[in-house]
Amino acid sequence: MKIKDNFYYIGVNDENLDLFESQYKVPNGMSYNSYLIKDEKNVVFDTVDKSVSEIWLKKLEKALNGEGVDYLIISHLEPDHSYNIGILAKKYPDMKIIGNAMTFKILPKFFEDIETERRVEVKEGDILNIGKHSLKFYMAPMVHWPEVMFTYEETEKILFSADAFGKFGAVKAEDKWLEEARRFYIGIVGKYGAQVQSILKKVQDLNIKMICPLHGFILKDNLRFYLEKYSKWSSYEPEEEGVLIACSSIHGNTLEAGKFLEQCLKSQKKNVHFVDLTREDFSFAVAKAFQYDKLIVMSSSYNAGVFPPMENFLNNLKARNYQKRKVAIVENGSWAPSAGKTMKSILQEMKDIDIVEPIITIESTVKDKTKTELEELAKSI
Repeated sequence: MKIKDNFYYIGVNDENLDLFESQYKVPNGMSYNSYLIKDEKNVVFDTVDKSVSEIWLKKLEKALNGEGVDYLIISHLEPDHSYNIGILAKKYPDMKIIGNAMTFKILPKFFEDIETERRVEVKEGDILNIGKHSLKFYMAPMVHWPEVMFTYEETEKILFSADAFGKFGAVKAEDKWLEEARRFYIGIVGKYGAQVQSILKKVQDLNIKMICPLHGFILKDNLRFYLEKYSKWSSYEPEEEGVLIACSSIHGNTLEAGKFLEQCLKSQKKNVHFVDLTREDFSFAVAKAFQYDKLIVMSSSYNAGVFPPMENFLNNLKARNYQKRKVAIVENGSWAPSAGKTMKSILQEMKDIDIVEPIITIESTVKDKTKTELEELAKSI
C-alpha cells in the first residue's frame, strides 16, 4: 500500500493468532508492520513474523516492481519482526543490513550464516543518505529489547518507532488505539519506564508528521496525544481518577462482596471498573490497574496464601513496576484467613503504594457486618 511517493506500507495482518508472545490474548489478531522507501537506494524497515512470510514477500516484490533491496534496517530482532532476515539476505545478495552494536551481537543467535561484511553498524545520531531521503538513528535500548533503535526520516518527517506506539489487534479502519495500545505498552514495555522516558527526550524536538510502529496502524493525526500517553505511562502516573476492583473468588462469596462494593462506589458517582480475575485475561486487568489511581484487591485465602489468580495478577503488577497508587485489601477466609497478609506482602515490595488500613476480612459469606465495612471503604477510598 502506497503511503506517500516512494513510501510503502508492506505489513500483514494475522487474524488467526490467539496469543501474542504465547501469553497475551489477542481476540482481534495481530498486525506485523514493515515498510519500504524507494529512492536511489531502496530500504526495507524490518521483516515480519513467520506466520505471514509468504504474503509479506509478495507485497514487497509488488512494491519493488522488479527492483532490488539495498538496505534492510533492523530496529528490533524479536522473531515476530526478524524471521525473514535470512530469507531476504539470500534473495538479495547485495543487500546490506543496518543495525547497531547490540543488533550484531544478538543477530548470530538467530542467523549464523549472514556474512560480517554485509553489516553496516550505526551509532546514536548517525545519518544515512539514500538519495532524496536521509535516515537518522536513535538508540532506544530496552524498549523493549536491548538492540532497539528508532529511525527518523528527515525529508517526510517520519519516525519509525519499533514496537513503541504499537497496539494489539489486526489493523482495521474501525479500530480504536487507546485501550489496546495501553494493554500492549503495559504488557510489553511497562517495566522499562525510565528507558521510554529517555527515548522520548531524544525525539521530543523532532518535527514528526507520522509515526510508523511495528504493530498497529500508522499514526498521522494528533501526534501529541500519543506522545503524551507514552509520557504518562512511562512515568507511572495514573491516567485518571478511578477505582479498579480486582476480584479473585473460589465459590462466589468474594465475588458477591466485590459486586456489592462496586454498587456502593457507583452510588457515590465514582469511576469504577470491576474485573473477575478468574475469567479475565491478566493483561486486561493489569492495564486497567495502571489506568486508575486506586485499586481494591479482593481474594479468597488458599493454601495458607492467596488464591492463584490474585497472586498472578499482583506479581504481574510488580513485574511492570506498578507504583504511585492507593490500594485497599479485602480477604476471605473460613478458618485461617491468609489472603490479606499475602497480598499486603506482595504490595509492599512495590514502590510508593499507599495501603489502606485495616484489611477487611470476609468470614466465608457476606454478612451485614461485611456490607457495613465495604460501605465505609467505598466512602473513604
